[in-house]
Amino acid sequence: MASVQDQLEIKFRLIDGSDIGPKTFPPATSVATLKESVLAQWPKEKENGPRTMKDVKLISAGKILENNKTLGECQSPLCSIPGGVTTMHVIVQPPLEKGRISKII
Repeated sequence: MASVQDQLEIKFRLIDGSDIGPKTFPPATSVATLKESVLAQWPKEKENGPRTMKDVKLISAGKILENNKTLGECQSPLCSIPGGVTTMHVIVQPPLEKGRISKII
């Protein structure tokens, strides 16, 4: 079991500037698990929320995080500041509908 010092404290910044969290995660947590956490904690009163994990993009230190990576693999030097909170930006991007794709092209 990871000690409290090994945990990473993360808050998720939504497009309107509000936050989900902060919440602590071990470095072995996958990005997919983080997305599931965002989905579970998404404020019900917000419109146009994500419906599935595929609708969510997480950005940390200017990089879009891949689902199969762990927090430890994505960790930037700024995340290693003791007692610091890492802010990840959340982008909701629902997949385009097939009929809508043809209208765009």
